[in-house]
Amino acid sequence: MLYPQQNDKRNMLNLSDIWDFQIDPGEVGEAEGWFNGLANARPMAVPASWNDIYDDIRDYLGVAWYLTKTFVPAGWQGDRVMLRVGSANYAAKVWVNGSLAGGHEGGHLPFEFDVTALLRWDAPNTIAVQVENHLMPNRVPAGNTRGGLGAFMRMFPAATFDFFPYAGLHRAVHLYSVPTSHIQDVTVTTEIDGADGLVSVAVEASGESSGSIHLAGQTASLIFDNGAAQAQIRVADAKLWGPGHPHLYPLEVTLGDDAAPLDRYSLEVGIRTIAVEGGTILLNGQPIFLKGFGRHEDFAISGRGDNTPVTVKDYALMKWVGANSYRTAHYPYSEEQMRMADREGILVIDEIPNVSLQFGGGAEAIAERLRMCKQQMAELIARDKNHPSVVMWSIANEPMPADVMQRMSGAKVPPVDPSTTAFFQELYDLCRAQDPTRLVTLVGIGGGPVEWLESADVACINRYYGWYSQTGQLDEGRAALKNELDALYAHLGKPIIITEFGADTLAGNHSHPPDMWSEEYQVEFLRGYLDAAAERPFMAGLHIWNLADFKTAQGVMRAASMNHKGVFTRDRQPKMAAHFLHERWSQPGSDKPAG
Repeated sequence: MLYPQQNDKRNMLNLSDIWDFQIDPGEVGEAEGWFNGLANARPMAVPASWNDIYDDIRDYLGVAWYLTKTFVPAGWQGDRVMLRVGSANYAAKVWVNGSLAGGHEGGHLPFEFDVTALLRWDAPNTIAVQVENHLMPNRVPAGNTRGGLGAFMRMFPAATFDFFPYAGLHRAVHLYSVPTSHIQDVTVTTEIDGADGLVSVAVEASGESSGSIHLAGQTASLIFDNGAAQAQIRVADAKLWGPGHPHLYPLEVTLGDDAAPLDRYSLEVGIRTIAVEGGTILLNGQPIFLKGFGRHEDFAISGRGDNTPVTVKDYALMKWVGANSYRTAHYPYSEEQMRMADREGILVIDEIPNVSLQFGGGAEAIAERLRMCKQQMAELIARDKNHPSVVMWSIANEPMPADVMQRMSGAKVPPVDPSTTAFFQELYDLCRAQDPTRLVTLVGIGGGPVEWLESADVACINRYYGWYSQTGQLDEGRAALKNELDALYAHLGKPIIITEFGADTLAGNHSHPPDMWSEEYQVEFLRGYLDAAAERPFMAGLHIWNLADFKTAQGVMRAASMNHKGVFTRDRQPKMAAHFLHERWSQPGSDKPAG
């Protein structure tokens, strides 16, 4: 999962460009050898979602083919050459020069194959990627299910989640080379000892028995045993990483003799710790209150495709508002976004695409969903484990018991099926085994089983009192919110973050007194939640839904196929709420310690 990089030992070729593209609704392409060429191709940008490029495939989620041709530099011969796909939503197969390199299931996370033996060195190489995004009940996230909120909201396409099910190659595709003896993985963990920082580095490598790490002017040796080695460096008077002071130390790992290394890999390290004490989250031993947003990788035309200008703009807007954090709702964001968070000092709750999970279909179906959740969780941790910005793993967003509608209505229901709690316990355990240095959470829906939150380090909840319930009644919504927060903390005794709360708002719509859908109503809605949190010492954060308006499937609850809960419009113009938050959150200590 190491991100490709260019240095004196490694090479990298970014294949982002305009590729040939052809849909395959009959799913005949593989049998007919479309991986060798596309007879009726049209141009397609990579990265991008195909749905917003051509009007005839806006709702197409079936099989499609991407194809490009490229030379591989002759100087790469003798090295291993890898083909890495940053994200293919939802499932993909990859061919190189007509030979199958491999496949991957699950969008939003990278995968790669060793294609050295498949390459031509004296002619262009044909690279073909087959992608499909069928909405199916046993996928994560799911589609075309019979129950839950998906059926209630009657969305088209029939996703179980409230954002558009974009398809395609959403992140960059790279060819890169590594030496035969090379660094395979690096894991960095940090501790604080008085004024010093302790940086521990575990390295996996092939084909060599020694190496070294270099950090803050110091060097420590690596001695490999069965391909694994560890070393630690003490950084005196360390500059700790955090919002407002995101100091990063360059770390270099070398393989072999420093005078003539066989391989090297560099990354930036932030020295910080994250922990929970009572109702408080501690960053570097000090209380931190997470102020920020739920977000989406969503923009006109590019869809969910990685969009660097929008990424930079969004971070600038978050910092202008006074935010210090966000959640990757509801899937892993690009690696470029994680590097921006490291650089800008933004805390991240990192979430897998386990959104609106349901437990229908029988034991075999549930086991398949658990398998996919565990795969995605392991891949996400492997990808993002070295980012200081990532402080918490989220194993699910709004999972739904069979009686979710009754629970949301406030009806009395029996205790939740313990097998569902065991499902999430496996994911909690996986996170803690693979990464014991970060917090773990589950984001609960309104009325959701409190049992599912009992193993979390932080209780994250989505609540819409005053919108979906107590509709149009701001005072009643605030009272209901306060009552639930107090009861939830009395039961769990752990920090609480409201990870979603918001009101759909049409930019330019005004009313006095505030009516729903007006900018005034959104401001007063948010004010009530901020005030309720400020009165409660166990509240550890607030993430407003959403940073910006975003595209959804078509539905009776989504005017113009958009969720309008953004404090910015989709093209990033501020609503009144953005100015309200800027005034409130930009003042140190206005709601909670700024950290």
